[in-house]
Amino acid sequence: MSLTLSNVILHQIKKEGEDTLVVQLRDQPLNHSPSTENLISEIHRIYNAKAGKGFGQFAEDSEFCGWLKASRKQEMEFLTFSSHSAERLKTELSKYPFADEGVLVIAEYRSLATEYLFIGLLESKSSMKVTDDLEISSTDYLDVAKMDIAARIDLSTWESDAESNRYLTYVKGRVGRKVADFFLDFMQAEVGMDSKQQNLVLMQAVEDYCADSRLDKEEKQQYRKQVYDYCNGQLQSGDEVVVKELAGELPQNDQGVDFYQFASEQGYELEESFPADRTSMRKLTKFVGGGGGLSINFDSMLLGERIFYDQNTDTLTIKGTPPNLREQLTRRLNVDE
Repeated sequence: MSLTLSNVILHQIKKEGEDTLVVQLRDQPLNHSPSTENLISEIHRIYNAKAGKGFGQFAEDSEFCGWLKASRKQEMEFLTFSSHSAERLKTELSKYPFADEGVLVIAEYRSLATEYLFIGLLESKSSMKVTDDLEISSTDYLDVAKMDIAARIDLSTWESDAESNRYLTYVKGRVGRKVADFFLDFMQAEVGMDSKQQNLVLMQAVEDYCADSRLDKEEKQQYRKQVYDYCNGQLQSGDEVVVKELAGELPQNDQGVDFYQFASEQGYELEESFPADRTSMRKLTKFVGGGGGLSINFDSMLLGERIFYDQNTDTLTIKGTPPNLREQLTRRLNVDE
Protein backbone atom coordinates (compact mmCIF):
# COMPACT_ATOMS: atom_id res chain seq x y z
CA MET A 1 0.00 0.00 0.00
CA SER A 2 1.45 3.34 -1.03
CA LEU A 3 1.13 6.19 1.47
CA THR A 4 2.62 9.66 1.42
CA LEU A 5 3.27 10.98 4.91
CA SER A 6 2.92 14.68 5.68
CA ASN A 7 3.14 14.76 9.48
CA VAL A 8 3.28 12.03 12.13
CA ILE A 9 3.71 12.56 15.86
CA LEU A 10 3.33 10.56 19.06
CA HIS A 11 2.31 11.88 22.47
CA GLN A 12 1.64 9.82 25.56
CA ILE A 13 -1.19 9.95 28.06
CA LYS A 14 -0.23 8.35 31.37
CA LYS A 15 -1.79 7.83 34.77
CA GLU A 16 -0.37 9.38 37.90
CA GLY A 17 -1.86 7.69 40.92
CA GLU A 18 -5.32 6.20 40.65
CA ASP A 19 -7.29 8.88 38.81
CA THR A 20 -4.98 11.59 37.46
CA LEU A 21 -3.98 11.66 33.80
CA VAL A 22 -0.97 13.57 32.51
CA VAL A 23 0.33 14.21 29.00
CA GLN A 24 3.90 13.62 27.91
CA LEU A 25 4.36 15.71 24.77
CA ARG A 26 6.90 15.00 22.07
CA ASP A 27 8.81 18.13 21.03
CA GLN A 28 8.90 17.42 17.27
CA PRO A 29 7.17 15.25 14.65
CA LEU A 30 8.62 11.84 13.76
CA ASN A 31 11.06 11.52 10.89
CA HIS A 32 9.63 9.86 7.78
CA SER A 33 11.44 6.53 8.07
CA PRO A 34 10.45 3.03 6.87
CA SER A 35 9.33 2.26 10.44
CA THR A 36 7.05 5.31 10.52
CA GLU A 37 5.61 4.50 7.09
CA ASN A 38 5.01 0.88 8.11
CA LEU A 39 3.20 1.98 11.27
CA ILE A 40 0.84 4.35 9.45
CA SER A 41 0.29 1.83 6.61
CA GLU A 42 -0.73 -0.79 9.16
CA ILE A 43 -2.98 1.69 10.99
CA HIS A 44 -4.61 2.67 7.68
CA ARG A 45 -5.19 -0.97 6.71
CA ILE A 46 -6.67 -2.02 10.05
CA TYR A 47 -8.81 1.11 10.36
CA ASN A 48 -10.28 0.49 6.90
CA ALA A 49 -11.17 -3.06 7.95
CA LYS A 50 -12.95 -2.00 11.15
CA ALA A 51 -16.65 -2.79 10.93
CA GLY A 52 -19.46 -0.66 12.29
CA LYS A 53 -17.71 2.71 12.27
CA GLY A 54 -19.76 5.80 13.04
CA PHE A 55 -19.92 8.93 10.89
CA GLY A 56 -19.83 12.53 12.02
CA GLN A 57 -19.16 16.17 11.25
CA PHE A 58 -17.72 19.08 13.20
CA ALA A 59 -20.02 21.28 15.24
CA GLU A 60 -20.09 24.93 14.15
CA ASP A 61 -18.21 26.07 17.26
CA SER A 62 -15.61 23.28 17.27
CA GLU A 63 -12.32 24.54 18.63
CA PHE A 64 -10.60 21.40 17.37
CA CYS A 65 -11.90 22.17 13.87
CA GLY A 66 -10.43 25.68 14.17
CA TRP A 67 -7.02 24.29 15.11
CA LEU A 68 -7.14 21.85 12.21
CA LYS A 69 -8.04 24.60 9.73
CA ALA A 70 -5.17 26.74 11.02
CA SER A 71 -2.77 23.80 10.71
CA ARG A 72 -3.90 23.03 7.16
CA LYS A 73 -3.39 26.68 6.21
CA GLN A 74 0.04 26.61 7.88
CA GLU A 75 -1.10 29.30 10.30
CA MET A 76 -0.38 26.88 13.17
CA GLU A 77 2.46 24.38 13.31
CA PHE A 78 1.44 20.73 13.25
CA LEU A 79 3.34 20.27 16.52
CA THR A 80 1.20 22.95 18.20
CA PHE A 81 -2.00 21.50 16.76
CA SER A 82 -1.10 18.03 18.01
CA SER A 83 -0.12 19.32 21.47
CA HIS A 84 -3.41 21.22 21.86
CA SER A 85 -5.25 18.08 20.74
CA ALA A 86 -3.42 15.85 23.23
CA GLU A 87 -4.20 18.19 26.12
CA ARG A 88 -7.84 18.44 25.10
CA LEU A 89 -8.16 14.66 24.76
CA LYS A 90 -6.64 14.19 28.21
CA THR A 91 -9.14 16.64 29.71
CA GLU A 92 -12.08 14.91 28.04
CA LEU A 93 -10.84 11.42 28.87
CA SER A 94 -10.43 12.36 32.54
CA LYS A 95 -14.21 12.76 32.84
CA TYR A 96 -14.78 9.02 32.35
CA PRO A 97 -14.13 6.15 34.76
CA PHE A 98 -12.33 4.04 32.15
CA ALA A 99 -9.66 6.81 31.68
CA ASP A 100 -7.24 4.79 29.56
CA GLU A 101 -3.58 5.61 29.18
CA GLY A 102 -1.78 4.98 25.93
CA VAL A 103 0.19 6.42 23.04
CA LEU A 104 -1.64 9.08 21.04
CA VAL A 105 -0.87 8.77 17.33
CA ILE A 106 -1.71 11.76 15.12
CA ALA A 107 -0.90 11.31 11.46
CA GLU A 108 -1.57 13.43 8.39
CA TYR A 109 -1.08 11.45 5.19
CA ARG A 110 -2.30 10.76 1.67
CA SER A 111 -3.52 7.42 0.34
CA LEU A 112 -4.25 7.29 -3.37
CA ALA A 113 -5.99 10.62 -4.08
CA THR A 114 -7.35 11.24 -0.57
CA GLU A 115 -5.75 13.09 2.33
CA TYR A 116 -6.50 11.92 5.88
CA LEU A 117 -5.91 12.88 9.47
CA PHE A 118 -5.81 9.91 11.84
CA ILE A 119 -6.08 10.28 15.61
CA GLY A 120 -5.93 7.21 17.81
CA LEU A 121 -5.04 6.27 21.37
CA LEU A 122 -3.18 2.97 21.09
CA GLU A 123 -2.29 0.67 23.94
CA SER A 124 1.40 -0.04 24.51
CA LYS A 125 2.10 -3.67 25.41
CA SER A 126 5.14 -5.69 26.37
CA SER A 127 6.35 -8.83 24.66
CA MET A 128 9.36 -11.14 24.86
CA LYS A 129 11.98 -11.56 22.18
CA VAL A 130 15.12 -13.62 21.69
CA THR A 131 18.31 -11.63 21.14
CA ASP A 132 21.20 -12.56 18.82
CA ASP A 133 22.95 -14.01 21.87
CA LEU A 134 19.90 -16.22 22.52
CA GLU A 135 18.97 -14.23 25.60
CA ILE A 136 15.40 -13.28 26.49
CA SER A 137 14.56 -9.59 26.64
CA SER A 138 11.41 -7.51 26.90
CA THR A 139 10.22 -5.18 24.17
CA ASP A 140 7.29 -2.75 23.95
CA TYR A 141 4.99 -2.49 20.95
CA LEU A 142 1.83 -0.63 19.92
CA ASP A 143 -1.24 -2.88 19.77
CA VAL A 144 -2.54 -1.54 16.46
CA ALA A 145 -4.78 -4.54 15.79
CA LYS A 146 -6.98 -3.82 18.80
CA MET A 147 -7.44 -0.07 18.37
CA ASP A 148 -10.86 0.99 19.63
CA ILE A 149 -10.25 4.65 20.46
CA ALA A 150 -9.66 6.14 17.05
CA ALA A 151 -11.07 8.52 14.47
CA ARG A 152 -10.14 9.60 10.97
CA ILE A 153 -11.00 12.72 9.03
CA ASP A 154 -11.23 12.63 5.25
CA LEU A 155 -9.51 15.97 4.73
CA SER A 156 -10.18 15.99 0.98
CA THR A 157 -13.95 15.68 1.47
CA TRP A 158 -14.01 18.07 4.44
CA GLU A 159 -12.21 20.81 2.51
CA SER A 160 -14.25 20.34 -0.67
CA ASP A 161 -17.68 19.73 0.92
CA ALA A 162 -17.96 21.15 4.42
CA GLU A 163 -21.70 20.34 4.49
CA SER A 164 -21.01 16.61 4.25
CA ASN A 165 -22.19 14.58 7.25
CA ARG A 166 -19.68 11.77 6.83
CA TYR A 167 -16.13 13.14 6.39
CA LEU A 168 -15.35 12.13 9.97
CA THR A 169 -15.44 8.48 11.00
CA TYR A 170 -14.79 6.91 14.39
CA VAL A 171 -14.54 3.46 15.92
CA LYS A 172 -17.56 2.90 18.12
CA GLY A 173 -15.54 0.99 20.69
CA ARG A 174 -16.23 -1.83 23.07
CA VAL A 175 -19.75 -2.62 24.28
CA GLY A 176 -20.71 -0.76 27.43
CA ARG A 177 -18.09 1.98 27.07
CA LYS A 178 -18.96 5.49 25.91
CA VAL A 179 -15.93 5.65 23.63
CA ALA A 180 -17.79 7.28 20.77
CA ASP A 181 -19.26 9.90 23.12
CA PHE A 182 -16.02 11.21 24.57
CA PHE A 183 -14.14 11.07 21.27
CA LEU A 184 -16.84 13.11 19.56
CA ASP A 185 -16.80 15.54 22.49
CA PHE A 186 -13.01 15.77 22.23
CA MET A 187 -13.27 16.87 18.59
CA GLN A 188 -16.49 18.80 19.25
CA ALA A 189 -18.19 16.78 16.53
CA GLU A 190 -21.74 15.63 15.99
CA VAL A 191 -23.11 12.28 14.85
CA GLY A 192 -23.66 12.33 11.10
CA MET A 193 -24.94 9.67 8.76
CA ASP A 194 -26.22 6.53 10.52
CA SER A 195 -25.06 3.73 8.21
CA LYS A 196 -26.98 1.03 10.10
CA GLN A 197 -30.18 3.03 9.79
CA GLN A 198 -29.49 3.55 6.08
CA ASN A 199 -29.24 -0.22 5.65
CA LEU A 200 -32.50 -0.79 7.52
CA VAL A 201 -34.25 1.81 5.34
CA LEU A 202 -32.84 0.11 2.24
CA MET A 203 -34.19 -3.27 3.38
CA GLN A 204 -37.63 -1.75 3.98
CA ALA A 205 -37.56 -0.03 0.58
CA VAL A 206 -36.75 -3.38 -1.06
CA GLU A 207 -39.71 -5.06 0.66
CA ASP A 208 -42.04 -2.21 -0.29
CA TYR A 209 -40.82 -2.25 -3.88
CA CYS A 210 -41.49 -6.00 -4.10
CA ALA A 211 -45.00 -5.47 -2.73
CA ASP A 212 -45.68 -2.50 -5.02
CA SER A 213 -44.49 -4.48 -8.05
CA ARG A 214 -46.92 -7.32 -7.19
CA LEU A 215 -44.22 -9.96 -7.48
CA ASP A 216 -45.05 -13.54 -6.61
CA LYS A 217 -43.22 -15.37 -3.81
CA GLU A 218 -40.48 -16.82 -6.01
CA GLU A 219 -39.86 -13.48 -7.73
CA LYS A 220 -39.61 -11.73 -4.37
CA GLN A 221 -37.07 -14.28 -3.14
CA GLN A 222 -35.01 -13.82 -6.29
CA TYR A 223 -35.18 -10.03 -5.96
CA ARG A 224 -34.06 -10.15 -2.32
CA LYS A 225 -31.20 -12.48 -3.24
CA GLN A 226 -30.02 -10.11 -5.96
CA VAL A 227 -29.97 -7.23 -3.49
CA TYR A 228 -28.16 -9.38 -0.92
CA ASP A 229 -25.57 -10.56 -3.45
CA TYR A 230 -24.84 -6.99 -4.51
CA CYS A 231 -24.56 -5.69 -0.93
CA ASN A 232 -22.44 -8.65 0.16
CA GLY A 233 -20.15 -8.16 -2.82
CA GLN A 234 -19.66 -4.51 -1.89
CA LEU A 235 -18.95 -5.48 1.70
CA GLN A 236 -16.39 -8.10 0.70
CA SER A 237 -14.57 -5.70 -1.63
CA GLY A 238 -14.59 -2.85 0.89
CA ASP A 239 -16.80 -0.70 -1.32
CA GLU A 240 -20.02 1.07 -0.40
CA VAL A 241 -23.56 0.33 -1.51
CA VAL A 242 -24.38 2.76 -4.33
CA VAL A 243 -28.17 2.96 -4.63
CA LYS A 244 -28.21 3.94 -8.30
CA GLU A 245 -25.71 1.19 -9.12
CA LEU A 246 -27.80 -1.34 -7.19
CA ALA A 247 -30.94 -0.27 -9.08
CA GLY A 248 -29.11 -0.79 -12.38
CA GLU A 249 -28.63 -4.46 -11.57
CA LEU A 250 -32.31 -5.03 -10.75
CA PRO A 251 -35.28 -5.37 -13.12
CA GLN A 252 -37.86 -2.60 -13.41
CA ASN A 253 -41.39 -3.18 -12.18
CA ASP A 254 -44.36 -3.61 -14.52
CA GLN A 255 -44.86 0.18 -14.63
CA GLY A 256 -41.32 0.68 -15.95
CA VAL A 257 -40.11 2.21 -12.65
CA ASP A 258 -36.70 1.10 -11.40
CA PHE A 259 -35.75 0.78 -7.74
CA TYR A 260 -33.80 4.07 -7.61
CA GLN A 261 -36.75 6.02 -8.98
CA PHE A 262 -39.14 4.24 -6.59
CA ALA A 263 -36.97 4.96 -3.54
CA SER A 264 -36.59 8.63 -4.53
CA GLU A 265 -40.26 9.23 -5.26
CA GLN A 266 -41.46 7.47 -2.09
CA GLY A 267 -39.22 9.62 0.13
CA TYR A 268 -37.03 6.96 1.78
CA GLU A 269 -34.24 9.52 2.23
CA LEU A 270 -31.46 7.15 1.26
CA GLU A 271 -27.97 8.56 0.85
CA GLU A 272 -26.49 8.06 -2.60
CA SER A 273 -24.01 5.62 -1.05
CA PHE A 274 -23.24 4.13 2.35
CA PRO A 275 -21.35 1.15 3.84
CA ALA A 276 -23.16 -2.19 3.85
CA ASP A 277 -24.16 -3.59 7.25
CA ARG A 278 -23.83 -7.35 7.47
CA THR A 279 -26.50 -7.82 10.15
CA SER A 280 -29.09 -5.72 8.33
CA MET A 281 -28.64 -7.22 4.89
CA ARG A 282 -28.75 -10.77 6.29
CA LYS A 283 -32.45 -10.18 6.94
CA LEU A 284 -33.03 -10.33 3.18
CA THR A 285 -32.27 -14.03 3.00
CA LYS A 286 -32.53 -15.36 6.56
CA PHE A 287 -34.72 -15.33 9.64
CA VAL A 288 -32.65 -15.08 12.80
CA GLY A 289 -33.77 -14.85 16.41
CA GLY A 290 -32.83 -15.94 19.89
CA GLY A 291 -33.90 -15.67 23.50
CA GLY A 292 -34.99 -17.73 26.46
CA GLY A 293 -32.45 -20.45 25.67
CA LEU A 294 -33.62 -20.75 22.06
CA SER A 295 -31.69 -19.72 18.95
CA ILE A 296 -33.19 -20.13 15.45
CA ASN A 297 -31.63 -19.37 12.07
CA PHE A 298 -33.05 -20.48 8.72
CA ASP A 299 -33.18 -19.43 5.07
CA SER A 300 -36.23 -17.28 4.36
CA MET A 301 -37.19 -19.44 1.36
CA LEU A 302 -38.05 -22.28 3.76
CA LEU A 303 -40.93 -20.31 5.29
CA GLY A 304 -44.16 -21.85 4.04
CA GLU A 305 -42.37 -24.90 2.65
CA ARG A 306 -40.64 -26.72 5.49
CA ILE A 307 -41.16 -24.15 8.22
CA PHE A 308 -44.60 -22.84 9.14
CA TYR A 309 -45.57 -20.09 11.57
CA ASP A 310 -48.99 -19.81 13.24
CA GLN A 311 -49.53 -16.25 14.46
CA ASN A 312 -52.57 -17.17 16.57
CA THR A 313 -50.73 -19.73 18.70
CA ASP A 314 -47.22 -18.28 18.20
CA THR A 315 -46.06 -21.71 17.09
CA LEU A 316 -43.25 -22.55 14.69
CA THR A 317 -43.50 -25.96 12.99
CA ILE A 318 -40.43 -27.49 11.34
CA LYS A 319 -40.82 -30.41 8.93
CA GLY A 320 -37.60 -32.30 8.30
CA THR A 321 -34.95 -31.53 10.91
CA PRO A 322 -31.22 -31.48 10.05
CA PRO A 323 -29.66 -34.98 10.41
CA ASN A 324 -27.22 -33.97 13.16
CA LEU A 325 -30.01 -32.36 15.19
CA ARG A 326 -32.29 -35.33 14.61
CA GLU A 327 -29.57 -37.67 15.87
CA GLN A 328 -29.09 -35.63 19.06
CA LEU A 329 -32.83 -35.49 19.73
CA THR A 330 -33.29 -39.21 19.14
CA ARG A 331 -30.38 -40.09 21.43
CA ARG A 332 -31.68 -37.88 24.24
CA LEU A 333 -35.23 -39.29 23.97
CA ASN A 334 -33.94 -42.86 24.10
CA VAL A 335 -31.82 -42.10 27.16
CA ASP A 336 -34.68 -40.40 28.99
CA GLU A 337 -37.18 -43.23 28.43
